[in-house]
Amino acid sequence: MRFRNRLALPLLLAAAIGGLVVPPAQAHPAQDVEVTAPSLYPEGVAWDPTRQTYLVGSVRFGTVAVVQHDKTVRTLVSDPAMVSTFGITVDAARGRLLVTYADLGLGERSGPATTNRQSGLGIFDLRTGQRISLVDLAEGAGEHAANDVAVDARGNAYVTDTVGDTLFRVDPRGRITARVTHPDFAAPGFGLNGVVWHPDGFVLTVIYSTGKLFKVDMNSGRVDAVTLDQPLLGGDGLVLRRDGSLVSVTNNLGAPGVNGVRVLTSGDHWHTARQSPVTPWPGGAPTTAAASPFGTAVLTGHLEALTTGDTSVRTFTLRRFR
Repeated sequence: MRFRNRLALPLLLAAAIGGLVVPPAQAHPAQDVEVTAPSLYPEGVAWDPTRQTYLVGSVRFGTVAVVQHDKTVRTLVSDPAMVSTFGITVDAARGRLLVTYADLGLGERSGPATTNRQSGLGIFDLRTGQRISLVDLAEGAGEHAANDVAVDARGNAYVTDTVGDTLFRVDPRGRITARVTHPDFAAPGFGLNGVVWHPDGFVLTVIYSTGKLFKVDMNSGRVDAVTLDQPLLGGDGLVLRRDGSLVSVTNNLGAPGVNGVRVLTSGDHWHTARQSPVTPWPGGAPTTAAASPFGTAVLTGHLEALTTGDTSVRTFTLRRFR
């Protein structure tokens, strides 16, 4: 991944304004990237402003890795307690990395004791990758699997349990301070999936198998369905962009969705939303995306191969979306 000279000045200025000087070799270019990472199978991605690059998880190994300028990865987090890592987000203000972990039977360390039972939020030091705490979210009987995570300006994390049909709020000290369930969260197959925190004080989350989008008030527990012209079937990752639009990544890994990306906008505080036509996504099933100074990067981690038992894939792709 070669550094482009024409990007050097804007990147270094942006880094200096933010109090961080980033060497040119660490800067991430505004281009599509195929990364070499044998058998990694990332499902989640986040932009790390402190390193000026992306971080990715691993369904196979349960790690978090840094995408390097030479199109390879370097492991940042390797905690034996986590079977598979899914959603990740950076809380740069507090120097933290937030990671959801679970076991859907696809991890190298998957086993009967943890499959569809392990579910939690890992909190790690962003600089060193050292564990700060693990928050167990496998509450109550039945199956559980933490999926995605978002963070608000105060450092509260919002985590979806895609099997247990619950949305959690975890405070900066690692305490569960709210949990929301609702009859409409129940779904055949995978349920609650992508999640974002809206600065107006609510959460947006999508149900994978039904494509329903919900607006959730974590304080009152109120859940309202966002009226859509068509469901987001196979709705996986969500990204709220600075202009207020919502990027939705869909796939057909476990639902009759399409491998594609679309943009949703709302003019009534997310009571209703309008959708752009879906942009079909090449090269496999995309799972999520991350907003960065270079635009929105969509991750294709080739989970369609891993779900069939194929562990031979050596790459994953980060591709720009308009």
